[in-house]
Amino acid sequence: MKNILVYAVTLCLGVYGYTQQSYKGKIVDSANHPLSGATIIDSNSTTNGVMSDSEGVFKITLENSTEVTISFLGYISKKTSLTDAFNIIKLTEDNVALEEVLVTSASREVQKRSEVPGSIASIHTQAIAETKAFGIDQLVNQVPGVFMSTSRSASNEQHFMAVRTPISTKALFLYLEDGIQIRPTSVFNHNALLEMNNTSFGRVEVLKGPASSIYGSEAIGGSFNFITKNPTENLNGSVGFQINDLGLTRYEFEISDQTSEKFGFYLGSHHVQREDGPIEHSDYEKLAVTFKTVYDITETARWTTVFDLIDYRSDMSGSLSESNYNEGNYESDQTFTEREAITFRARTTLDKFWSNTNKTSFNFIVRNNRMDQIPSYRIRQFRNQGQLTGLGSGEVNSNQFKSFVGLIQHKLDFNFANSSLIIGTTADYSPQDYVAETIQVVVDPETGRNLGYAVNSRDFILNYKANIFNYAGFFQYEISPIDALKITAALRYDGFEYDYDNQVETTGVNDAVDNFNNLTPKLGLNYNFNTKTGMYANYSQGFAPPQVSTLYRNRNELLGIKPSRYHNYEVGGYFTIPSKLKLDAAIYLLEGQNTLITLRDADDNFFSTNAGKTRSYGIEYGITWIPIEGLSITHNGSYAQHRYVEFFDRGIDYSDTDRETAPNLLGTSLITYRKKYENSFGFSLTAEHELVGKYNTSFENQIANENGTFDTATYDGHSVFNLRATIQYKDFEVWGHALNIFDELYAARASFNRFRGENSFTIGNPRAFHLGVKYNF
Repeated sequence: MKNILVYAVTLCLGVYGYTQQSYKGKIVDSANHPLSGATIIDSNSTTNGVMSDSEGVFKITLENSTEVTISFLGYISKKTSLTDAFNIIKLTEDNVALEEVLVTSASREVQKRSEVPGSIASIHTQAIAETKAFGIDQLVNQVPGVFMSTSRSASNEQHFMAVRTPISTKALFLYLEDGIQIRPTSVFNHNALLEMNNTSFGRVEVLKGPASSIYGSEAIGGSFNFITKNPTENLNGSVGFQINDLGLTRYEFEISDQTSEKFGFYLGSHHVQREDGPIEHSDYEKLAVTFKTVYDITETARWTTVFDLIDYRSDMSGSLSESNYNEGNYESDQTFTEREAITFRARTTLDKFWSNTNKTSFNFIVRNNRMDQIPSYRIRQFRNQGQLTGLGSGEVNSNQFKSFVGLIQHKLDFNFANSSLIIGTTADYSPQDYVAETIQVVVDPETGRNLGYAVNSRDFILNYKANIFNYAGFFQYEISPIDALKITAALRYDGFEYDYDNQVETTGVNDAVDNFNNLTPKLGLNYNFNTKTGMYANYSQGFAPPQVSTLYRNRNELLGIKPSRYHNYEVGGYFTIPSKLKLDAAIYLLEGQNTLITLRDADDNFFSTNAGKTRSYGIEYGITWIPIEGLSITHNGSYAQHRYVEFFDRGIDYSDTDRETAPNLLGTSLITYRKKYENSFGFSLTAEHELVGKYNTSFENQIANENGTFDTATYDGHSVFNLRATIQYKDFEVWGHALNIFDELYAARASFNRFRGENSFTIGNPRAFHLGVKYNF
C-alpha cells in the first residue's frame, strides 16, 4: 500500500510538472525588429494571456497545452506551438485592415491609425512593391486629396504639389525622412524630393492638414514622411534595371542583413539617366545612395544611423507656349538652363527604453548641400513693339548650406486613462551662402530660342551669407477618459533668427537680423465605436515664415512681408470590413492669413507677396472594395474650393474669387487583380485612371477683351488611363507600365502669362511604355 501511495504521488507530481510549464520568447516583425505590446493568449484559455515588453520579449505559463495565439495591431494574427527553447515568433503585416494600420507621422511615435485625430494614410511595403513606381508621384497620388504632378516628358523629378491648396511649388508641404526634415526651414524645401532615394522607401506616410504642432513650420497642406527600410533578418538583396521610351534608364541595387543578434545594415542605391526624351533639353542624371545601420547596444538601447548621398544634374526645359503645346511642338526654347545638386545627410538616433512606460529618443543630424542653377524661370526675352530683339536676360545662382540639428523627444505613458505625454525640443543651425549674378542671353529672333549666354561678372542680384537658427519646444498629451474616446492636445513654440550679411554694397538689402516666432496649438479627439468604425475631429494651426532668398531678393516688394498662418478645422471618419471594404473620408476648412503668392512685376520678373486672406474647403474620400479574393477596386478623390477672401493686385480687387491653378476635382481609380500560385509564380494587373478637373490659370476676369468685356484663362483638366502588370517567378520579377494609353495631350501644370496673354504649359507624358526587371537574392 505504501508503494502504491508513493507511485501515485510521484505520478501526480510528474503530471503537474508536465501540464503547467513556463515558456519564453520574443515577438518580431518581418525585419526582425521587436514588437512591443503584442498579446500572447493561451489557445485553450482566453483568460490566460500576457503582453510582450519593450523589447518584444514575453513569458507565459501554459497548462495542458503548448499552443498560443499571437496578435498585434497592424499584423496578421498567428497560432503557434511553443517549445522549451527561446521562441522567436515572426508576424506579418496586415495591409488590408484599416483599423490596424500603424503610423508614426502624427507624433514621431508608433500609434494606431484609429488614435490619430487627423487625416493620415500609410503606403505600406506591399503597396510600394506592387506599384513598381519609378516616380514618387505614382505612390503618393494613391492618397485621397493628394496631387503630385510631374512632367515625365521632361522627367527631371521636378514636381508641383497640391494638398488642400492650389497646384504650386510653394513651401506648404513638409518632406521628412524617418520623421526628420530633409531640408531646413526657409531654404526652399520644395527641392527636397530631388534629394530623396526612392529605392530606400520601406513605407510612406502622408498626414494631411497642418502638423506644425509637432514638426514646426511649412507643415501646412500636408507632411510626407518617407521611412527608410530596415535591415532584414537574413542576407538578401536585389539588382534591377528599368527602361522606357521617354529616354529613361535606371539601375538599382540593394543588400541587407542582420549580421548578428545586435547589428544589421541596409544599403540601397540607384542610378537613373534620361537622354533624348520627347521634349528637347530635358536630360538628367542622378545617383542616390542610402546606407542604414541598426545596432542594439543593449536590450533597452538601440542606435540607428542613416547616411544619404545624392548627386544630381538636370536640364531645365521650361514650359511650352500655348501654340507649341496645341501643335505638339516640343522643341524647348531653352538650350543651356540647368540645375546641379550635391547633397549629403547623416542622421544618428539613440532610442533608450528606461522602462515599459518611458522612452527617450536622441537625434543628431548633419546636412551639407550645394545647388547651382541657370534657372529657366528667370529667363526674359526683350521685345520692341512686340518683336524679339535678339537679346534677353537671366541669372546664374549658387546656394550652399550646412546644417547641424539636435532633437530630443521623450515619451511617458501613465497608468491611468491610457494617457501619455510626449515632450521635446529641437535646434537647427544652418549657415547659408547665396550668390546670384545676371547673365546676358542671346535669342534667335526667328525661332524664339535662347541660344547662349554670358555671365555679367560681379553684376550681383544677391550675394549674401545668412545664419538661420530655428529653435523649438513642443508637447503632446493624449488621454482616454473612456475606452472609446481619445483626446489629443499639442502645443509648439518656434523661434527663427535670420542673420543676414550682405556681401556687396551695390545691391540687395542692408545687413539685417530678422526674427519670427510662432505658437502653434492642436486639439483633436477620436471616438471609436468599435474596432472597425471610428470618427475624429481636430483644430490645428500651421505657419510658414518667408524663404530667406525670397525675403532679401527684392527690398521694395517684400518690405513688411509677414509669415503665413493657417487655421484648419476638420472632421473625418473610417470604416472597414476586414478583407472586404475600407472607407475613410474627411471634411476640412483651411483659413489662410497672409498667404504667400507669386506675381510678376512690370518688368516680367517674379516676386512674392502676401495675399491677405484665403480659404480652402472640401471633402476627401477613399474607398476600397474587395468583391472576391485577389480583386480590389479603389477610388480616391476630393472635391474642393480654393478662394481669395481678401486680395488686391495692382489696385484690382480679386476678393471673393477662385484662386488660379486650383482644380475642384481630383481623383485616382484603381482596379487590381492579384494571383499567387504554390509554385512561387504570381502576377498582378492594375488599370488606373487619373482625373484632374478644370481650373483657372489666371485671376478671375483678368483678361481684358477689345470689346470691353473680361475673361478668365482656364485649363480644361484631363483624364488619363494607365496600365500596370507584374509577373513574379521565384526570385525574378518582370513588370511593365503603359502610360497614357489613349495618348491624351495634357499638362502637368498650366499657368497664365499676362505678358504673352496666353497660357504656358508643363506637359504631361505622351503614350509611353516602361519596362523593369529585378532579381532578388
